[in-house]
Amino acid sequence: MNRSLQPLWPMLMLAAVGLTACGSNESEISTWMAEQRAQSRPKVTPISEPKKFIPQEYLGADAMDPFNVQKLTQALKRDSASPGNMAIIAPEMARRKEPLEAMPLDSMAMVGSMQKGGVPVALLRIDNLLYQVKVGNYLGQNFGRIMKITETEVQLREVVQDSSGDWIERPASLQLQERGK
Repeated sequence: MNRSLQPLWPMLMLAAVGLTACGSNESEISTWMAEQRAQSRPKVTPISEPKKFIPQEYLGADAMDPFNVQKLTQALKRDSASPGNMAIIAPEMARRKEPLEAMPLDSMAMVGSMQKGGVPVALLRIDNLLYQVKVGNYLGQNFGRIMKITETEVQLREVVQDSSGDWIERPASLQLQERGK
């Protein structure tokens, strides 16, 4: 025997004994695993049959469409037919709209005032364009009629609906906007 291999013999013998020990354990592990599988079977409850779908016939096909324009128009006429409403809103609905009624009040700014033939005139800036307005003109989207023009303010009367649906008058104003502040 070679002297260089002599110190390795005890290690080789130990490895051989260890491997034989693992081999015998492997059969024990296999039997233990088989026993555990047999004891622990999963319990699955069966799923119930699905309910049968029975289609229902749609009965609303012959009914009036809730979004029908005629139905909406009738409802609006009925709501606005109360005597208090008609006195306020009827003149506003009968007249022709002015161009500045298409724009909201908050998009307008009073930038000046002047006298034109003894009549006060306010200068309004809307989208970088100047407009001259006088008492009696209409502004804004709520039937706003100019009632008074001073050097610093345009006073309006608007017609709006309150929470109960009745038309009421409310005051509004545009203040002079100074530049450079």
